[in-house]
Amino acid sequence: MQSLIIHMPSSTARRANAEKLRGTLPGAELIQAVDGRDPQREPDVRTRPGDLHRPHYPFALRPAEIGVFESHRRCWRRIIDAGWDYALIAEDDLQVDPARLKRAMALIHAHGSCDMYIRLPVKQREQPARTLASDRELQFILPRRIGLQCICQVVGRDAAARLLSSTDRIDRPIDTLLQMHWVTAQPVHTILGTGNAEIAGQIGGSTIQVKTRASGKLAREIKRARYRAQVALRPQHA
Repeated sequence: MQSLIIHMPSSTARRANAEKLRGTLPGAELIQAVDGRDPQREPDVRTRPGDLHRPHYPFALRPAEIGVFESHRRCWRRIIDAGWDYALIAEDDLQVDPARLKRAMALIHAHGSCDMYIRLPVKQREQPARTLASDRELQFILPRRIGLQCICQVVGRDAAARLLSSTDRIDRPIDTLLQMHWVTAQPVHTILGTGNAEIAGQIGGSTIQVKTRASGKLAREIKRARYRAQVALRPQHA
């Protein structure tokens, strides 16, 4: 197993954790994160105002969200170019439980394949449409509804190729698009119970979240709830 850690070199607050991950994750290397504010960032990717797919996405893409999306695309391309069967992709605010992660990797080696996208999420909210395998508290599942965040996942070579070819135009954040399995034609699996944690608050805060003015917060929450309700109507099935 190879690992790719997305890290912006200018983010000095996160450097120590990125290096810690490089020493902990199997076959790890750092991948330079894309700066979404750079006009020359990825010339082959175009952005749209939330209107490519239904349901339409009700918010404008932020530069940080564009950068995160294109950073993951950079990792997918690395997997394809290297010819790996799959690789672990981690963001630099991840904290892992090495013992549980080792067991999760064993589940993937035994039951995974090149065409799988497998989340190892921080939040344990997903419910199974099907359970592929288990090892004590670890559950390898196909979730009915796909969770958010892309802090840690194992991406197969065929899944990377499928996602790369379908994201030359983007109109919403990467985790939001991955929920739309009917658009990407990419099922998303999950391993629950890995002990993964997000430590952004300890190393400089989130690179994506921004403060919303009180006057606009309620309207934004209403739009978000409506959007998520529409996505929830399209669960994955066993």
